[in-house]
Amino acid sequence: MASWRRRLPSLPLLGLLSSLLLIQWPQPVAEASNAAAAGGVHHSLIRKPTSPNVPVFREAPAFRNGKTCGSPETSPIHVSMTLDANYLRGTMAAVLSILQHSTCPENFEFHFLCARFEPEVFSSINSTFPYLRYKVYRFDSNRVRGKISKSIRQALDQPLNYARIYLADMLPFHVNRVIYLDSDLVVVDDIAELWEVNLEGKVVAAPEYCHANFTKYFTELFWSDLNLARTFQGRNPCYFNTGVMVVDIDKWRKGGYTQKVEEWMAIQKQKRIYHLGSLPPFLLVLAGNIKAVDHRWNQHGLGGDNLEGKCRGLHPGPISLLHWSGKGKPWLRLDSRKPCTVDHLWAPYDLYRPATHSLEE
Repeated sequence: MASWRRRLPSLPLLGLLSSLLLIQWPQPVAEASNAAAAGGVHHSLIRKPTSPNVPVFREAPAFRNGKTCGSPETSPIHVSMTLDANYLRGTMAAVLSILQHSTCPENFEFHFLCARFEPEVFSSINSTFPYLRYKVYRFDSNRVRGKISKSIRQALDQPLNYARIYLADMLPFHVNRVIYLDSDLVVVDDIAELWEVNLEGKVVAAPEYCHANFTKYFTELFWSDLNLARTFQGRNPCYFNTGVMVVDIDKWRKGGYTQKVEEWMAIQKQKRIYHLGSLPPFLLVLAGNIKAVDHRWNQHGLGGDNLEGKCRGLHPGPISLLHWSGKGKPWLRLDSRKPCTVDHLWAPYDLYRPATHSLEE
């Protein structure tokens, strides 16, 4: 596996293409390192898009570690997200929010999973976050294309939505723990607290919602089949959202959890036992056997339901992470000038600048 390396502050697209083509899949297709350069924050610079499918972003400020961050040998915090042009605006906002609220922003290493070779996306990350340490890995869509069953929303059926199942296969072996995050969220607290959670021997930690009607995540056929219904025997299964998880990668590998999830996906192809995308097989394997963390780490459902995406308010209690799970995404609702009230909480992290206001370098 290629090591992290120092990246030049600016790399022309042609040079970026050349460097990427030299790296073989599934090795990281792009990587960069925080260049801890002396001096102040770079001023914002707006660039014209190289592709009509990739938004234009302003450069984010460079956040520096606080005095309490320890030595350079401090263990990094690994964060994994998917990377796609359609959700890039959300990803940029999520990364900014993580760095902005972290005491030790230079301690982060990001692991982006992508389904397609999109050099314009990599170029956007480089120009928006010149100091970000990250790697990009290609997820082979063929691994799940024959395993995906049609769900109630087309976005849930995209192969990249299933990439989280294969984290243990894609990440390098020195990464033994990772925070997996969806791209439709922002963090408003120091995520190091979530990173440091004691998993107590569990393979996954996540907020758990035992008040939710767990039965609705599976069809009547599932519950009427005695063999299938016994799946949760001896467990107290509760809903958890797979868009925010701390995963023990070592335990996931050793326990063969990828294969366990795939087995349920194969059953779904034969029998219609659930309606949603990648969530139900996770529940079938892990519900009732995860480390529950505070609900403030996933204020989810802000995107409304999966069909209409109607506005929803905040749940009571403290908040460390806002998650627009559901059909409605804040950037789309803001652009349509019909935002929900909660979308204004996402807007301060939006680095997008309309192409009509762009300037050439």
